[in-house]
Amino acid sequence: MSKTARHGGERIAEVLLAHSVPTLFTLCGGHISPILSAAKARGIRVVDVRDEATAVFAADATARLSGRPGVAAVTAGPGISNTITALKNAQLAQSPLLLLGGAAPTALQGRGALQDIDQRPLVEPHVKRFFKLRRVRELGPAVAEALALAQSGVPGPVFVECPVDLLYDEAEIRQWYTDAAGKGTALPDRALRWYLNRHAQRMFDGSRTQQVVAPHAVAVPRATDSSLQAARDALGKSERPLLVIGSQAVVRCGEADALAAAVQSLGIPVYLSGMARGLLGREHPLQMRHQRRNALREADCVLLAGVPCDFRLDYGKHVRRSATLIAANRSTRDARLNRRPDVTALGDAGQFIRGLAEALPGGGAVTARWAGWCASLRRRDGEREAEIDAQAAVGGEWVNPLAFFRALETEAAQNAVFVADGGDFVATASYVLHPRAPLSWLDPGAFGTLGVGAGFALGAALARPGSEVWIVWGDGACGWGLAEIDSFVRQGIPVIAVVGNDAGWTQIAREQVKMLHDDVATVLARSDYHLVAAAFGAEGLLVKHAHEVQPALQRARALARQGKPVLVNVWLDKTEFREGSLSM
Repeated sequence: MSKTARHGGERIAEVLLAHSVPTLFTLCGGHISPILSAAKARGIRVVDVRDEATAVFAADATARLSGRPGVAAVTAGPGISNTITALKNAQLAQSPLLLLGGAAPTALQGRGALQDIDQRPLVEPHVKRFFKLRRVRELGPAVAEALALAQSGVPGPVFVECPVDLLYDEAEIRQWYTDAAGKGTALPDRALRWYLNRHAQRMFDGSRTQQVVAPHAVAVPRATDSSLQAARDALGKSERPLLVIGSQAVVRCGEADALAAAVQSLGIPVYLSGMARGLLGREHPLQMRHQRRNALREADCVLLAGVPCDFRLDYGKHVRRSATLIAANRSTRDARLNRRPDVTALGDAGQFIRGLAEALPGGGAVTARWAGWCASLRRRDGEREAEIDAQAAVGGEWVNPLAFFRALETEAAQNAVFVADGGDFVATASYVLHPRAPLSWLDPGAFGTLGVGAGFALGAALARPGSEVWIVWGDGACGWGLAEIDSFVRQGIPVIAVVGNDAGWTQIAREQVKMLHDDVATVLARSDYHLVAAAFGAEGLLVKHAHEVQPALQRARALARQGKPVLVNVWLDKTEFREGSLSM
């Protein structure tokens, strides 16, 4: 530590500073106030939000875009329970983050103190490790270990419980215990004083010794040479190889450009998902966007890089049984989920692809037998794009969602970062919007969580200063984060949110009405979300008709460049574009 800490909050802040953590996301609470104050005093930006889940979503986004664990701090009890969805989302998305949670005083846990619950069984299933601390001297080492653990192996969230009496100044806590013991002379009173004094002594034992807590080394798991050779041999024999890259392959985001170069060198047609979207830029001849299911069924060799065979690949059934399946993944479970691969490469998927590109002499691009395969996939992509163009040209009473996204694709800046939060509207966007660069698309991941939008946008704006950050919000999903417009305004973060307002939970309604002939609980109103944004101090724009779309998008971008958050409320027509999209 750079100096002797006065209290436990400073011990934590010193470790965050030593790890170059730039931002701490929070919703305030007395249990954690010393952490926030100490972080601010050391130049760490403290960003306070309106919902604890938002703080964790924001930490998640900064982790995905910076390559370092994002950090959030929330108060005890309900503050922690409010984060569970966001923690689980980060766990399933394999996103490294640290959550600092307050807790009741160590001597009063289990005795009915304010916001006192047993937090371990609530949190532990959703994190890599739950640190339960009882000594002030444990704070710094635990935080340093947690930051390294979040990134090691299969990345994920880690939780450090920080009881309030470990965080405040020793003299104040000792006085609190003295007051709590009272001045009675009866034997129980004297026994209580003895117990509390002994408890405080143990709690602060060793805390006056200055600690130096250096960042821990983070080991990157590497696949074996034999798995690399086996994959090389399989691809060398392949006539129709296919590469599918997921978020885990770009967890080392500083190496994204090197990964992109390796993919180009291999010359294998590729589908990108999750955080890997945009890896090859907007328009690259190797990147395919449509008909992935058909391509997987036609391929004779499939390399899944950081992608499990879960519901998104129909539990492995999209890959035909006669194909050679190669799974590169940090997780043994994910590599073998629902389908045992022919080649299992346990290690960092991005590093594996780079090694494969080096191992294939001359690269796959010179393999003439793959040219026809690539051309057939591109031709099919072109046909699908033409179909989307035709559907986007259909006029209606309000705005065609496909036409809207065609306009947004044209208007958004080259440095745009898209945050996807919704059902039908967002799924439509995934067909039309082309992420501009690596790590410029944020979606929840396998958990399919609604409500990530505001937190992800906060994290993205701070991790990528100067970028144009867009939230693509369904009108259902925006209900979780609309109050965070206030946070954008207070923090001076010029996010642009577009709300696809079709007055319903359309992704659910489409199949529910068809199957059950009932729209119960799926109907919303054409609410004035833009007026809500304006009431929080942002700019609100309303778009009802096609001719208003382009001017509104241009106006939104101009306002954002002036530093103002903007919400564009777009009234949408219903479409059948995603008929039959129900997932199980």
